[in-house]
Order: sequence, then structure tokens, then C-alpha cells
Amino acid sequence: MESSAMDDAVVMFPSPAIGHFISMVELGKLILTFQPSLSIHILIVSAPYSAGSTASYIANVAATTPSISFHRLPTITLPSSTNTHYETLIFEVLRLSNPHVHQALLSISKTYKIKAFIMDFFCFFSLSIASQLNIPGYFFFTSGAGCLAASMYFPTLHQTTTKSFKDMNTFLNLPGLPPISSFNFSSAVSDRNNKAYEYFLDMAYCFPKSAGVIVNTFALLEARALKAISDGLCIPDSATPPVYCTGPLIVTNNQTDGDTDCLNWLESQPSQSVIFLCFGGLERSGQRFLWVVRNPPSDSQSLDISPDLNSLLPDGFLDRTKEKGLVVKSWAPQVAVPP
Repeated sequence: MESSAMDDAVVMFPSPAIGHFISMVELGKLILTFQPSLSIHILIVSAPYSAGSTASYIANVAATTPSISFHRLPTITLPSSTNTHYETLIFEVLRLSNPHVHQALLSISKTYKIKAFIMDFFCFFSLSIASQLNIPGYFFFTSGAGCLAASMYFPTLHQTTTKSFKDMNTFLNLPGLPPISSFNFSSAVSDRNNKAYEYFLDMAYCFPKSAGVIVNTFALLEARALKAISDGLCIPDSATPPVYCTGPLIVTNNQTDGDTDCLNWLESQPSQSVIFLCFGGLERSGQRFLWVVRNPPSDSQSLDISPDLNSLLPDGFLDRTKEKGLVVKSWAPQVAVPP
């Protein structure tokens, strides 16, 4: 097939974590609303831990949006002795997937003209492949502009101190953001001796090499952070790539696996009787509640990111509140939860 006769395509490479994956696919849907003639190709990598099931979501998208197709890459098996933070694990899997990404791009390019390759920021290793194939490489940043500003400024912070954030006990001034306590940085980057710290630093150095960064926010919400980025304050030693705001990206009519029990429980409760966020004292107040619980930041090297509710909650809490409350592990269908 001649190049001029090829249909245009965008290839997207999300991180397998459910929040990153769904946001990327929803970005693909958004792109199609502006360019319906495009073909969207999503590369799927299996996570090395339980990252949340997206099987039903993928099936729904494949059935309802024929312009989006999914390509599952070969599974990467990490050494069984690996025992580290899950951010490091996902970085490792994505790094080792690079040859498969390269092959997938070559395969897709045989029948489509790839106009852009959009990577989750965890997938920064693949930017070099896009460059080799002369495909514009973009990053998709699933968090907001404030977090993006901090990530872009990360190399500057690294160069100005030899201490780990967890050892500083001070407030840090970052462009476009209020002062941030050094203790408030993610556990993945709080210790500069962690492999995850090294990976996040390498990722930050890749921002200026990209064709642009797509961020899941909107300008009026984070004007201060976006101005600091566009003014070049967050990457003072290199060119700042264009930043495109697309948010908020949310699932409006599709649900992921595991939603049924949560929504069925809500339907069984009296109208407007349940609060979605809770801050304690619920046993005494009698308030009905839906509580989403995730593991707190920890230095633990455990690979299990599913919270152990019995260890996190007071003794007997689940039994005492089972008639009026539901505790959900890690993930809930927030859009589907009625106001």
C-alpha cells in the first residue's frame, strides 16, 4: 500500500494501572470527536501486580467505538526474587516492553500513517523509539498541572541538594505551586536511593525531548501552575514543550469490573442517605457511608497494593458498620455514584 493511500492513525501507550489506562482510552475517544476519520490503536501491557481489571471496559469500548482497537503486547515476567515498590515494578515492565512496542509500531505503520505516538509518562522509555521512527512523541500526564509542574522541576530539585526529601524536614518552593513540605512527596521519590526515584528523574529529563505534553486538567482550574510551565520556570535549563489541557477526562457511561457490588449496595440504601467521603466518628453518628480505602504511604517492600482492611481499620469496625456502611478497596466508580 502506498503511503499516500494510508489512513491516519494515533498510537497510544498507557500504563496498565486502571486510572492511567482508562484516562488514556478516554483521551482517544476525545480525539475522535475532533478527528473522527482517525484510527486509534491502544497498546496494552500486563501489570506485574493487581492493577484493577479493565476487561469489561475494554470489551465495551471495542464494541461501541470501532475506530479504537487494542493490541496486547507479550507479557513481561519479572524475576520472582523481585521485591520492591510497585512504581519500580511498573517502570521495569514498561522498560522491558520496549522491543515489543517497537515491533507494534512497525506493524501498525505497514497499514497506517502514524501521526502521533502518545505515551503515559510512566512509558517514557518508548520516546526514543518514536524518535527513531520519526513519529512525533507526546506524553500524557494523567494528574493535574500542579503535579506536572513539580515533575518538570524535579531535576532542578535533584541538582540543588544531596539529601532525600524524607530527610529534609523543610518546605520547598516550586514554580507555580504553594510551598510543599518535603514530607508530602510521594514515597516513590522520597528516598533518592530508590530505583523509582531514578526512573522518575529520567522521565522528567525526557519532557523537553517530546513534541508536547497533554495534561488532564483545564486552564481556569490551574492557571498559576500552567503559567509557570509556559513561562519556562519549571524547566529552566532546557526548552519547555507545548502543554495541551484536555481535562477532565472521565468515564460517563462505561463501568469497569467490580463496580456491580458497590452500585447495587448504593441502590439498596434510602435516597440521599449516604456520604461518599468520611473522616471518622461514623460508628457513633450512625451516618450511612461509602468509604474507599487505599494503602497509606509506606516504606514496605510488599508487592501487594490491595489494602488489608483488617489491619487498617479498628478491630471489629467492619462487623459493627456492615448494616450502614460499605468499605471498598482502592477503587470505586465515582462518576456512577449518584449525588
